[in-house]
Amino acid sequence: MTQACHRKCVPPHYKDAELSKGESVCLDRCVAKYLDVHERMGKKLTELSLQDEELLKRMQQGTGTA
Repeated sequence: MTQACHRKCVPPHYKDAELSKGESVCLDRCVAKYLDVHERMGKKLTELSLQDEELLKRMQQGTGTA
C-alpha cells in the first residue's frame, strides 16, 4: 500500500520537504480505497471459508451431494 500510493500520488522528484495539499488528499484517498478493498476481500474470504467448512461438514456427515 505504501509503495503503491506513494508511486501514484507523489512525483519522483521532490520540490518541497512537505507534501502539497493535492498529494496529501491523493494519499488519503488512496489509503482509504486500499483499506476498503482490504476489508471487503477479508469479509469475502471469511464467507468463502465458512461455506467450505459447512460443505465439508455436510460431506463428512454423508448428506453432501458431491
